[in-house]
Amino acid sequence: MVKQLFHGSRDIIERPLFGIGKPYNDYGLGFYCTESIDMAKEWAVAVDRGGFANCYELECEGLAIFDLNQEEFCLLHWLALLLRHREFDATGPLAFEAKEYLLNRFAIDLAPYDAIVGYRADDSYFSFAQDFISGAISYQQLGRAMRLGKLGQQFVLKSERSFDRIRFVGYEEASREEWYERKMSRDRTARREYLDVERNRRKPGELFIATILDEGMGAEDERLR
Repeated sequence: MVKQLFHGSRDIIERPLFGIGKPYNDYGLGFYCTESIDMAKEWAVAVDRGGFANCYELECEGLAIFDLNQEEFCLLHWLALLLRHREFDATGPLAFEAKEYLLNRFAIDLAPYDAIVGYRADDSYFSFAQDFISGAISYQQLGRAMRLGKLGQQFVLKSERSFDRIRFVGYEEASREEWYERKMSRDRTARREYLDVERNRRKPGELFIATILDEGMGAEDERLR
């Protein structure tokens, strides 16, 4: 199966290089793509410049692809990956305990996989996750917040084998004037809806991190689905 992917960058990248990049991204070192060309154009631009949506085709046959959207995984698996790879401000005893618990109970070894599919945590979504581990919002509120702003999924190439399977097919330009405003508008929408609605919409019976810790909940617990 051939999948069409896009990568937003300030540069035209005809040949992605294995082992190059920032190790502190959501899922560690890898080549971060999306199936949405519009999203790639938003990723490509910055306040002072435009960029490019690089277009690729990936032959997925035979690749081991880890998909966090599968039923056996929950948001805490995603959060454990963030805690492992990104710099998390886990201040306070509850947040520190939560970080250790999630890493011990929900961490996933990505080494056997060629590619990863899962949520992208930009600054606004990352702040939602920090609120959850500090006890400010419930597990259910975190789940609802993840849908705000429609940030979408990312597809990350992790192994040398996956890099050998990707083929550059062209690019589209992304102007700063159009796509930076779209990017910031998406982020503002997510933050505004979160602050105006989600953070103040706790429902009776919702799970908070303290309860998850106290009850020793694991991935098999139906309340985390």
